[in-house]
Amino acid sequence: MFKVAVCALLVLASTAINVQSSIWTSKDQKAFAQIHQSGWGKFILNFAELHLTTGGILSELNSEIEKLIGELEEELAGVHHEFNRRTDVHNREVARLEQEIQDKERELFNAHDFYDNVLIPQGERFAAQLEQLQENIAQNRQTLEQATVQRANDHETFEAQVVEHNDAISAIDECLQLLSTLEAPSLAQIKKVQKNLTKIQNSLKKHNQFQIFVKVLLEITVDSNFADQGALRDIVVAFNNLRVELVDSLNQITADEADQVAEFNAQVIQLNQEHAEFQRAVVVKNAEIEANTTKQEQTLDLIDELDADLATLNGQLQAENDDYAFATDVYNATVAEYNKEINAANQALDLLNQPRFQDYVKSQLKGA
Repeated sequence: MFKVAVCALLVLASTAINVQSSIWTSKDQKAFAQIHQSGWGKFILNFAELHLTTGGILSELNSEIEKLIGELEEELAGVHHEFNRRTDVHNREVARLEQEIQDKERELFNAHDFYDNVLIPQGERFAAQLEQLQENIAQNRQTLEQATVQRANDHETFEAQVVEHNDAISAIDECLQLLSTLEAPSLAQIKKVQKNLTKIQNSLKKHNQFQIFVKVLLEITVDSNFADQGALRDIVVAFNNLRVELVDSLNQITADEADQVAEFNAQVIQLNQEHAEFQRAVVVKNAEIEANTTKQEQTLDLIDELDADLATLNGQLQAENDDYAFATDVYNATVAEYNKEINAANQALDLLNQPRFQDYVKSQLKGA
């Protein structure tokens, strides 16, 4: 339609209406000026003048112009329809994008919350637990080492005590053997008994419970000449009593040593079991730490992905809004142009149906 209008305007350019003619009132001239601002209005007036000056019928002209106006209004309705359709598409697209943006923002918030409030504290807790396990292992090994050293020291002490007791018992046995042969002991024999007592005393110098007993025996042997058989028997009884005490003591420290060995072995077993449990716990904790680290990395990757998706969606929403804003500007400009053309066409139609326009055409024919 617009191409036809342009061609028609070029053809009619030489037949433009003389608006300065005395037949027109100032109001008519003003109307002409407004109509001439519209391509269609100007075309209609020129076409009307040409049509009438060539013998055309006014009713036919009105019909053609009204048809032309109807086509313009139909085209305008099409513009409205297309824009309404574009608006519907825009509203659906905006609603979809805004919903997706809201969903992404929720996912992003949840991912940040999971990372900050679950994974990070969990990782810190796992690290502290691993550190505690490592400290437990170190303490376990230190306890085992200390217990092993103490057991070795205690066993060394036990062996020394066994030697001391055996030496003392041997000395007593030697004294008893010597005393059993004494009837009229010589000075040399008495000296030998006293020497053995000194040996016993030295062997048992660490055992206070025997010191008084040995001291008394020394005093007896020093003061006695062993001639009195009664005194000799008393000395033998004293030696036998001391021997019994030493044997009981030896048996006791041997039993204590066995108990300590059993206690040590049980402690070693317990410590090694605890150590094995700690080691297994370390393996489990390292696996948990590795899983936590992997989950942190995956969550950070997810956050980056969600950030990128959110930026894309926001970009799409902005592009859609910009595109719709541009379409709206084009629509408003197009509607304004159509309304201007339709109003001008209606004004031109109204003007050419006035008697003054027909008188103008007649005057133009007479002048020709």
